[in-house]
Amino acid sequence: MSSNHQKKYSFSAISIKPNVATRFRKFSKRISRSHTDTLETMMNFFDLNELSPNESLGPNMQTLENSLKKRINALVAIIRDIEKNQTKPTNAMLELLFQENPNEKELQEEPFEFEQQELITENEELNHYRNRYEEVQQQFHSVKYDLEKIINKTTYVKSSFGGGYLKLELTKDEFENIKQKL
Repeated sequence: MSSNHQKKYSFSAISIKPNVATRFRKFSKRISRSHTDTLETMMNFFDLNELSPNESLGPNMQTLENSLKKRINALVAIIRDIEKNQTKPTNAMLELLFQENPNEKELQEEPFEFEQQELITENEELNHYRNRYEEVQQQFHSVKYDLEKIINKTTYVKSSFGGGYLKLELTKDEFENIKQKL
C-alpha cells in the first residue's frame, strides 16, 4: 500500500549539508509526519505571519511590550493628574467667578473678617487664571503630542511564537527627550 501511495506523488531532490539534514529530520519528527509537510508548514507560517527568517525579532519582545505599556500608563496618569489637579479646579474657579449667586443678599448682610492680603483687581485675577489655564493647556498638548508620537511610531508585529508584540521605532535621542519630559 505504501508503494502505491508514493507512486501518486513525484518528488524532487534537494542538496542539504549533512548536519542541517540531521537537524531537519529531528525537527520534522516533532512537527509532522513527512519532511514535505514540515517544510510546507514552515513556509505557510512565514507567509501567514508576514515574517522573514532574515529579520531579527529583537532581544526580548515581552520586555519591550511591558516597557511600552508602563510608559503609556505613565503618560495617561500624567494627563489624568493634570486634569484632576489643574484643569478641573481652574474651570470650577472660573465658573464660580462668573456664576450669579441667588444668596448674594444673605452673603452681603453677614460681616466677613478678612486677613490682611494684598488686594488685586478683578482683571489681574482673571489674567492670573487665564495664564495658568494656558500653561496647563500647553503642558497637556505637550504630553498629548509625545503620546501621539509614541503611538504613531509603534507598530504591531506578529510573533512567530505566541502572541505578537509592539515595536517602537524611536531614535535614542527622541526616546531620551520624551523620558526627560516625564
